[in-house]
Amino acid sequence: MRYPLAFTIAQARHRAAMLRRGGRRFPTVLMLEPLYTCNMACIGCAAERHVGKLSDRLTVERCMAASDACGAAIVNICGGEPTLYPELPELVASIIARGRHVICCTNALRLHDRVYGVIPPSRRLHLMIHLDGMRETHDHVCGRAGVFDNAVEAIRRGKALGYTVMINTTVYRETQVAEVEELCKLARSLRADGLLISPGYEFETAREDVFLSRSDTHAKFRQIAAFSVRYKINVTPSYLDFACGKIELECAPWSTVNYTPNGWKAPCYLVGEAYHESWDEFWNTTDWPYWEARRDARCANCMMHSGFEHNAVERSMATLGGQLRLAAWTFSK
Repeated sequence: MRYPLAFTIAQARHRAAMLRRGGRRFPTVLMLEPLYTCNMACIGCAAERHVGKLSDRLTVERCMAASDACGAAIVNICGGEPTLYPELPELVASIIARGRHVICCTNALRLHDRVYGVIPPSRRLHLMIHLDGMRETHDHVCGRAGVFDNAVEAIRRGKALGYTVMINTTVYRETQVAEVEELCKLARSLRADGLLISPGYEFETAREDVFLSRSDTHAKFRQIAAFSVRYKINVTPSYLDFACGKIELECAPWSTVNYTPNGWKAPCYLVGEAYHESWDEFWNTTDWPYWEARRDARCANCMMHSGFEHNAVERSMATLGGQLRLAAWTFSK
């Protein structure tokens, strides 16, 4: 399968439960940032995500209150660098105890001493390791030599220890598609449990010269789609159609809600128009139709997986042909 079975079942059950309640909008993933502290400053990252003080981190209690408030079946612990969060073992255990799945999105520099041998493997725990290219490219993106080799060794060791290990790859303006396929081959040789590929987003506080225009995204993802069937790439075929420019999708900013040391970030993980301490205030006062329609200039070039995969799934589920295509894709690897 392209996605771990238990993870897929959890998402399907959550979707079915939400639809039975009659809601069109509902969170599927909580992007939880317990801290804004990081041990790197990658070129494609928003500055806010690597300048925070460790003392300003969220408590486990606040993290769990946010998880309970939004009710998403998947909690993606990001940041910052989550392995620097001192209470990470307690946080992961608490989320799993609620019956939710955890994604730990990491640069892998501290996996060896902060996760391996500290947090036990679980079918509900998924390690998501950043690799934005092969050695020269990834080390350039990270601004530090040796990061690629450390990440590859972390993937290899994680699989040997029984963890579910996935890879997260961002495509930038200068990314060579041939190198993306080379990375897919590496992921396969390491027995990684999947590879999420997404076009980079033009953060207001990041280096704007590295990001893709819509036409850039279409051109690169047409090439990626051509070889996607051969590798365990963790996006749906409808999302690939969207990234290739074959179809249009509305954004679903409410599907991946973001809780940070500053509160609930509105409207989404990528654009910080406002912050709210209360879930009800965030959910009920954010102008969802405005952000769905992508009328804001900051949304012009965004085709990020986090914003559009939800509606890609809904498009697939709307017809029998779409359902069959999605099922065939899911079970093709």
